[in-house]
Amino acid sequence: MRKDSDIYRQYLVWGLSGPILFLNFWVLGQVFQYFEQVITIVLVAAILAILLSYPVHWLTQRKVNRLPAILMVLAAVVSGVGLLGFTVIPLVIDQANQLLALLPNWVDGAGQQLSWLRKFVLSHGLKVDLNQFIRQLEQITQTLVSWLPGLAIGTLGRLLDTIFILILAVYMLLYGQRMWRGLVDVLPTKLGSALDRSLQFNLRQFFISQFLLALFMLLGLTPIFLLLQIKFALLFALLVGLSNLIPFIGATLGIGLVTLLALLQGVWPAFWVALTAISLQQFKDNVISPRLLGRITGLNPIWIFVALLLGARIAGVLGVILAIPIAGTIQGTIEQLRVKSSPVILSSADDATSGQRAEI
Repeated sequence: MRKDSDIYRQYLVWGLSGPILFLNFWVLGQVFQYFEQVITIVLVAAILAILLSYPVHWLTQRKVNRLPAILMVLAAVVSGVGLLGFTVIPLVIDQANQLLALLPNWVDGAGQQLSWLRKFVLSHGLKVDLNQFIRQLEQITQTLVSWLPGLAIGTLGRLLDTIFILILAVYMLLYGQRMWRGLVDVLPTKLGSALDRSLQFNLRQFFISQFLLALFMLLGLTPIFLLLQIKFALLFALLVGLSNLIPFIGATLGIGLVTLLALLQGVWPAFWVALTAISLQQFKDNVISPRLLGRITGLNPIWIFVALLLGARIAGVLGVILAIPIAGTIQGTIEQLRVKSSPVILSSADDATSGQRAEI
């Protein structure tokens, strides 16, 4: 039987682990706030390097040297961004400005368009202030939509940061694996090996998957909204696509916001927007996502939401995006360590074989 001192020691360890864990998260939040710009540049460059590693690997398999392959991929990315900057991005910014200008008139007319909903609320005695709800919707929309032109201006204003991100991404493609191996070698062998495999699997699979899912929603909804003659079709599709970068809950939030904005235009535009977006999302979630995300979706839903909340509290939107791959990395590392530490049970045949080998 275990001694009472061992039991008390275990209770003491579990009792202290909670405050220590809370203190570590608080310290992480403070460190991120102090070094926010540096950490953001490094993380964005790392994500960009992960995304670019696949076309670089594709070129190297076709007997292209790694440095020319990196330069070719980087040139293609810069050209693509420049092309979007002269074609699509001005249209999105123009639609965002038009939406901001028309939003007050839409909000004023929303009371008449939603009169049936107000009658339903009053007839059933529900205490819901629709006017307050519409005002809150207007504030949220103004914050999100006005962020798009600000993003373009901020990108131009932070040209130096953009150059740093591109240069750092190139160096990560060239020397990132070597630097990571140096960091892993500092850790104990079992922990370093498990962390290495789990982190590379979760980060690469997650970011590639989220990028492809967001691109799928953007390219799928844009022509549908245009055919349905939905106002601000490109802007709405972009909002839904960008929301898919936030795992698990982002698509629902993006579709909900776009549907509410379309509802201010009328019931039928909102109906078609919701129907097409939800249908495409269901196809994505049930057909495409399982093939792309794989074992990452095996996380317990409770831990997923806990990770999202902690990520948002520590690092905002960037923390929300990184929360799931980090949680998957922790889970994968623990599972690999548990498998390695489990004893190997030999059968009688294995015992006999091992005995014969020992005699030899």
